[in-house]
Amino acid sequence: MNKPSIVFFGSGSVAAKSLTKLRSDFEIEAIITKPSTEHEMSQCVPGTPIFSATNSKSLDQLFINHKFTSVVAVLIDFGIIVSDTIIKSFPKGILNSHFSILPELRGADPITFAILSGQKTTGVSVMQLVVAMDEGDLLGFKELEIKNDETEPTLTFKLIELSDSLLKQLIPDYLSGVLKPKPQSNTGRKMSYSRKLTKQDGVLDFTKSAMQLEREIRAFITWPKSRTEIAGKDVIVLKASVDQSTNLIPGAISETNDKKICIGTKSGGLIIEELKPAGKPSMSSSAFLAGNRTNI
Repeated sequence: MNKPSIVFFGSGSVAAKSLTKLRSDFEIEAIITKPSTEHEMSQCVPGTPIFSATNSKSLDQLFINHKFTSVVAVLIDFGIIVSDTIIKSFPKGILNSHFSILPELRGADPITFAILSGQKTTGVSVMQLVVAMDEGDLLGFKELEIKNDETEPTLTFKLIELSDSLLKQLIPDYLSGVLKPKPQSNTGRKMSYSRKLTKQDGVLDFTKSAMQLEREIRAFITWPKSRTEIAGKDVIVLKASVDQSTNLIPGAISETNDKKICIGTKSGGLIIEELKPAGKPSMSSSAFLAGNRTNI
C-alpha cells in the first residue's frame, strides 16, 4: 500500500521532531520552513526538497513559483500566516496539529499556558487550517493528563508523541472520505487564548501566590526562564515547591529546617529546590546557601 503524500510546513524543534516521526508513514513531497531553520529541517528527511519563506508575502511567491502534487499538507509549529490561496491549492487543504483541545488555548503557546493555568488535562487537536487563528473544523482530538510535576519540555515530548499517533490515525480516513471534520464546539471545551511570552514574563513576582510561581518555574524552564535575585546574585530558579504554612511577607527570604531557601509570597512560601547562579552551573538550594548564607 502506497504511503499518503504530504507537503510539510514547520519551522521549530517541535516541527523537526514531528516530521522525523511522520516520515515512516507518509511520503514527504516537500518541506516548507523559515531560512533560520532550513538546515535543521533538512536533516529530518534527507534528500527531500526544502523551501523557505520569511513571511506571508514570500510564502505566496513560493507557491506561485512551485507547484506541488500532494492533495493535503500538514502544518506544525510554522510561525507564518498561510493565505487562503495556499490552503486551497491543496484539494484536501492543510491540516494543523495544535497542542491543546480546541477551542481551548488557541494561539502561540498552548503548552506553556496549560501548565500556567493549572489544567489537569490538555491534548492535541487536528484541524483544518483556516486564515483565522485556530478556528478550523476538527478531524479529531485526544486528551492527555498533566502531571503535577510536568515541565514544558516533558509535556512537549508527550504531546509530540500524541500528535504523531493522531495524525497517522486520522489522515488516511480523512483522505478516503470516511472522516468528516466537525466544529470545535463538539469538544465541550471553552474558548480561550494563549499569547507570545516575553522575557519580562520570567521575572518572579512574589506578590503572586507560591502555587502560581511554582507553575511559572515549570512552564518557563526552557524560555524565558524564571529569574530573581538572592543574596545579591542573579539566579535562575529551576525547581521549586510550595509550603502553604509559611507566613513570610512577599519577597522575604528565610532558611528552612532542611537548609533550603524559602521566599515569602502573597500566599504561602516558595521553597527553592534547585537554581542556577549567573555564570555558574545549576546547584541545589542548600549548596547555594552554603556559600551565601551570610548575605541572606
